[in-house]
Amino acid sequence: MLFRPAWDKLAGLLLVVALHAAALWGLWQHRLLPGPREAMTLFVNFVAPPAPKAEQPPTPPRPRPRPVATPQPQQLVAAAPVLSPAEYVAAPPPPPAVIEAPPAPVPKPVGPVTLDAELSVSCPDRAAPGYPPLSRRMGEAGIAVVRVELDEQGHVSSARIATGSGFARLDDAALAAVKAWRCNPAQRDGQAVRAVALQPFKFVLQGN
Repeated sequence: MLFRPAWDKLAGLLLVVALHAAALWGLWQHRLLPGPREAMTLFVNFVAPPAPKAEQPPTPPRPRPRPVATPQPQQLVAAAPVLSPAEYVAAPPPPPAVIEAPPAPVPKPVGPVTLDAELSVSCPDRAAPGYPPLSRRMGEAGIAVVRVELDEQGHVSSARIATGSGFARLDDAALAAVKAWRCNPAQRDGQAVRAVALQPFKFVLQGN
């Protein structure tokens, strides 16, 4: 009596299963349910097509290096023309004559002639200077050197004191005396020219 509820539940479950089985069998008979093969489900997967590859431009072929031709050394030979025995070879012309230019004329010296010796040697008409009386009383003495210039006629054109005696009166007496002299003109290449000379005058007191 304890297992009765369980048997009731099992009998009810079997009844339900039987009813379902009968219903399914009826539906199958009337083609309301598809058969096992017809009930297969087709699963279709859409696969994306592969992306088209980008076309790359064709790579141009690399130019092949051209072989460089190495130049062969060449010898330069100067070939002289061959002369036949009948040909005549003219002799080279003689060198031009060198004409020597005449020597340049030596320039003639210009200006007055300088007399080396004292002027008194070439002056025949001359007089010694007078001793100033005041210079005698005061005891003045010395040597005065006069620079004298002569013209083409032998006349004294100018005179000046080159070296003084130390006393103006003695220098003036020497200048006055030489300006009155008459001399022979100096000669250069046979012609009379001007001349320059130095004439000394010595003033000495007697008894000193």
